[in-house]
Amino acid sequence: MTHAIVLIEAERGAMTKLGGLIADVDGVAECYSVTGAWDLVAIVRVRTHEQLADVITKAICGLPGVVRTQTMVAFEVFSQHDLDAMFAIGE
Repeated sequence: MTHAIVLIEAERGAMTKLGGLIADVDGVAECYSVTGAWDLVAIVRVRTHEQLADVITKAICGLPGVVRTQTMVAFEVFSQHDLDAMFAIGE
């Protein structure tokens, strides 16, 4: 499984709708509006790097109102949620 954090700069007029559109993209687990230099943060979880490229370059960057993105691919995941899910397999 490949995890990535995608920072998104949006056009001001797109802010009210863009978060929901991003959240509806297959592979996007969550989307947050945030303060600071970026407007939105999307958490992407896909099986392969190829899928990651499609989600970001085709789906997210193709949405109207997206100005630019910056992607950080995770090396390791330290989430209690993920650990609980892993040990729950077969229960």
